[in-house]
Amino acid sequence: FLRRVVEVTYQRIHSRGCQRPVAELEMLTADMEPPRDFATALTSVPFALIAEIKRASPSKGWLRQDLDAAALARSYQAGGAAALSVLTEPIFFRGSPEDLVLARRATSLPVLCKDFILDPRQVYEARLWGADAVLLIAAILYPEDLAELIGICQEQSMGALVEVHSQEDLDM
Repeated sequence: FLRRVVEVTYQRIHSRGCQRPVAELEMLTADMEPPRDFATALTSVPFALIAEIKRASPSKGWLRQDLDAAALARSYQAGGAAALSVLTEPIFFRGSPEDLVLARRATSLPVLCKDFILDPRQVYEARLWGADAVLLIAAILYPEDLAELIGICQEQSMGALVEVHSQEDLDM
């Protein structure tokens, strides 16, 4: 399944890749207000919850077709969440950048862009949508690509939540 998701994600990236080069995306982020501090939100309390905004899953299908990202984000913040995770992957999870934009505007919580990030363009796009952090999945990245994406996050003052599933991922 993960191979299929990566393949489809590469197709999605390259189909829109000619529209905005990395250099242009980087320039567009230059005048943005700084991201909210994702790491501090998770470490400043004894127990921190990242609440997820997710329309669908590949295994269960639709979870919430009528999802109101802003209302759900406000509810999560009122319930004590430390941060939000918003699915933006459109094919398998039915997510969208609009969900991230709406969730961030509705709360003061830092927002993680949860997608299959494979290319620097995606980090810059996530920043333009208002993401304060991105999910990076070690199992789908080469070590040099993971290092590059983390470096871009650092340059953008964004958080990078790195997901690992094995000792090999962790060593990377």
